[in-house]
Amino acid sequence: MIRAIPSNASDTVYCTLLVETAVHGAMAGYTGFTVGPVNGKHAYIPFDRIIEKQNKVVITDRMWARLLSSTLQPSFLGTRDIIKENKEEELPTQLADNSTTDDNSMEKQILR
Repeated sequence: MIRAIPSNASDTVYCTLLVETAVHGAMAGYTGFTVGPVNGKHAYIPFDRIIEKQNKVVITDRMWARLLSSTLQPSFLGTRDIIKENKEEELPTQLADNSTTDDNSMEKQILR
């Protein structure tokens, strides 16, 4: 676990639980796995399942800002980066006739 701040008692208990679960799996003969919570229980998770799809981290999202704040890490984003990311997220809406439109023309159609 990579940390920017010192661990607390909850972190110690959680890491101990992860380590114990991983050791039990290794002693049972399992390989190519990691451990983690799944539906509230600790489970063996095969590496293949972890890497089958890639998640995208949205660095302008509020969740990312919370993570940076809680770990006391600075944000290196400038105003230009945030504006650029927001523009990339705005995709045109697809209509029923497979044509695309932006939000302004959609509003005009609704007001007719």
